[in-house]
Amino acid sequence: MVVRRRTEQAGNGLWDTRGGKSMGRISRRRFLQLSAMTGGVLLVTDWTDRLLGMRFSGSRANAAEPIKIGILDPLSSPYKTSSIHDVHGANVAVDMFNQRGGVLGRPVTILEADDASQPETALKAATKFVRDDRVDVLMGTFNAECALVVSEFAKQENKLFMVTGAHLPELTGAACNSHTFVFMPNAAMLAQAVVPHWIKTFGTRWFMVTTSSLDGKAMAQAVVTAGQSHGAEFVGEMVMPFGSTDFTAALAAAKEKQPTLVVFNLYGWDLVHALKAYSKLELAKEKIGVGGLIAGEQIGRPLGYANNAGIWGLIWDPKVNTEGSRRFIQGVVEKYSHTPTSRCYLGYAAMTQILEAIQRAGSTEAPALIKALEGHGFDGLKEGRSSFRASDHQHVQDVLVGEAYGKELGLGHYKILATIPGDRFIVGPESGQCQL
Repeated sequence: MVVRRRTEQAGNGLWDTRGGKSMGRISRRRFLQLSAMTGGVLLVTDWTDRLLGMRFSGSRANAAEPIKIGILDPLSSPYKTSSIHDVHGANVAVDMFNQRGGVLGRPVTILEADDASQPETALKAATKFVRDDRVDVLMGTFNAECALVVSEFAKQENKLFMVTGAHLPELTGAACNSHTFVFMPNAAMLAQAVVPHWIKTFGTRWFMVTTSSLDGKAMAQAVVTAGQSHGAEFVGEMVMPFGSTDFTAALAAAKEKQPTLVVFNLYGWDLVHALKAYSKLELAKEKIGVGGLIAGEQIGRPLGYANNAGIWGLIWDPKVNTEGSRRFIQGVVEKYSHTPTSRCYLGYAAMTQILEAIQRAGSTEAPALIKALEGHGFDGLKEGRSSFRASDHQHVQDVLVGEAYGKELGLGHYKILATIPGDRFIVGPESGQCQL
């Protein structure tokens, strides 16, 4: 397990032990002289303010015990590129709060750990975070199996857990608990948004390529449920091991079935490799469309930035023109010199809600944070308002549907076909199973 720590440094400090005269520092000898001149009763804060005209509010905040957020991400799995961007977004949010004096007068610190998309590794990392590092809140993970074990652990340890990347409906259904909030739209929400556009554009004969992970299976089930309600016919499915690099045989099998659409229930580098196989076998020339419930910036390159390169569910897109979205984009560009990705969005937006909840609650304790988050409406950086549903802690939010296009469309490489407001999604049976 790899653990990295990011902290905000404290102020310049009181003493210049070298006796130097640099700005903001003073030697012990000079301090004693000043103290003697005032009868020895001049307090530290008094003489700095009166004699140097310095404001120490920021330094005092930095000297306070930091608020610690432990982020679990699959830094060494096929999700690794996405996870790095998750942390990028979180770092930008933390910087914004720390530049304003922190939260509750305390600086915010991020600790990172690699869960490797393995539940045992995730549990070990979460345990270290809570029992050794004394983090206040747990956040992250892209893997459903990891999310499930950390969710249960968080409840046992009385810690808030904000799931950023996993979208298993059961996390806010049968496996929900009071201490877990899910920021990602779940698979059922994504399917309800995207499936009607597949039907309209590609027809009803579908072949699925699915990763063997719990996430992939959840996505496949959501596609089947939504697809059948719109008259889709499923002509085949190929289940691939998580972390596969060669999808040629899977796509050849799909081609033989003569579908009108290949649905990729895949993520990260698995999706990239599958798209390369789709392009290599020239399925587009066979009038076989492509799409998936979740896409990101990895779509364009493997397909050569071709126009009409499939229809995909989008968590967020840089072309969303809201004040919050523009502020977020600016922050990522200034800090990392790259356009923010949808995974940056998840890290930034989720971290922002954690820190704002701490501010509202006046506490880092889980019961107070749960109360502050339940039912609270907030800016989700999209056109519509966002909130955490009090009944199951699912983030109710807009879902975007995008058609992948070439570079000429600029940021994101998608033409936005639709924005589906969160309140239009039908609450599935899994939500009714939640007992908080």
